[in-house]
Amino acid sequence: MSASDANGRHDAAESARSVPIGPPGDGTSRAGTARRVATTALAVLLAALAAWFAWQAYMASPWTRDGVVRAYVVTIAPEVAGRIVALPIADNQFVRRGELLLRIDPTNYRIAVSLAEAALLQAQANADNAVHESQRRQRLTDIAVSAEEQQTFATRAAMARAQVQQAQANLDQARANLERTEIRAPVDGWVTNLSARLGDYATVGALRISLVDAASFWVDGYFEETALASVREGDAATIKLMSHGEVLRGHVDSIARGIAVANAQPTQQGLATVNPIFTWVRLAQRIPVRIHIDQVPEATRLAAGMTATVQLTPRHP
Repeated sequence: MSASDANGRHDAAESARSVPIGPPGDGTSRAGTARRVATTALAVLLAALAAWFAWQAYMASPWTRDGVVRAYVVTIAPEVAGRIVALPIADNQFVRRGELLLRIDPTNYRIAVSLAEAALLQAQANADNAVHESQRRQRLTDIAVSAEEQQTFATRAAMARAQVQQAQANLDQARANLERTEIRAPVDGWVTNLSARLGDYATVGALRISLVDAASFWVDGYFEETALASVREGDAATIKLMSHGEVLRGHVDSIARGIAVANAQPTQQGLATVNPIFTWVRLAQRIPVRIHIDQVPEATRLAAGMTATVQLTPRHP
């Protein structure tokens, strides 16, 4: 072997040793990638478990932030027309049942009562006279008065008695109208959005006063249909008011049996209305659940329209 061949093999061996087998840091990079994949998978698993437990908790005790305090509003309109001469109330004032809210000028209605009383007296006098004449002719013999004349006077007496009844009805109507000049509170409650003013002219049937019934407050909670399978009437409910965070206790009074559906409304041509949807996305409808408030603390000020969070505790699995 020549010296040049030996040197060539030596250089080739040195070159082979100097060339790396893989890219620099390849082992470290693979280990880091594996750790990132494991961390991501663990995070996804934990999130899935958390979502599953949250869903189970929601189904076991459904809740909603879409709750609204409701109350009945009694609308009061005059049954007689006239000028308002007394208005002893103010907006947002609390009134008791039977308390005077508004008085309409009673002058014309008092006159109507007097006229009706006079008409009744006249009708009674006419009836008494007609009955007397009829009875007198009934006692006479057929020679003195004919049967036809007796029948005529009997008919007049009956008509006179009917006129008395009509006059009595007119008097009752006049007295009722006089009583209706005073409008009193039908329930305990708060005057709201008062627009009537002293001196205004009140017309029959026109809204003048609204009262929020103090004994009628309840809460409507709008729950997704998927959460109502185990909800029953009587289930306990916790109500948290958004206004000051106070918690009230109640129970499920009833569950609505229907809501408005756009697809059920026909067009002017009578055709069905069908809204386009994505077949892979279906949104759960919200169903109203009426919550009866068991007790309202004295310091709690409820107002119709307040926002509340409602949580139910079903008694049935």
